[in-house]
Amino acid sequence: MQYSVGVEYALHCLVYLIDAPSEESVGIKDLAEFQGLSETFLSKVFGKLSKAGIVSSIPGVKGGYKLAKSPEDISFWDVVEAVEGPKPIFQCKNIKDNGYLYREGCCSAPSFCTINLVMLEAEEKMRNYLRGQTLAWLNEELERTLPKQIREDTRKYFRKSNI
Repeated sequence: MQYSVGVEYALHCLVYLIDAPSEESVGIKDLAEFQGLSETFLSKVFGKLSKAGIVSSIPGVKGGYKLAKSPEDISFWDVVEAVEGPKPIFQCKNIKDNGYLYREGCCSAPSFCTINLVMLEAEEKMRNYLRGQTLAWLNEELERTLPKQIREDTRKYFRKSNI
């Protein structure tokens, strides 16, 4: 199981949007430059975040993106689902139905695949955990763990880019 790097970039960029004043937005160019990646790639990620209602797109020369909801209302799972889509990680192919006993007609009673049930339960536990981790929590955690100068420099970078 692996999430794309788009999830990581999305979470980092969304944290940068938390401190943006509500009447301002942050441009995709600035977000991409700060992260060291292509604008095209980040635009695709932000298109998905916008479609999911996590960010709002502001048109115009000074346009960009801002959070569409409060950081308390945006969970890690919201971001994962927006970027990766709703498809389950485990894709049961019902291979048991092709097994020897089913082919020979010895076992015809319908049954649930125990493997699928376990995998779906594990995914649900992971989703629930990620639903409990919000952007607000991440912001507080970064405030607590990162050197204050890094946080200040980050905020200055995005304020400067909007002037």
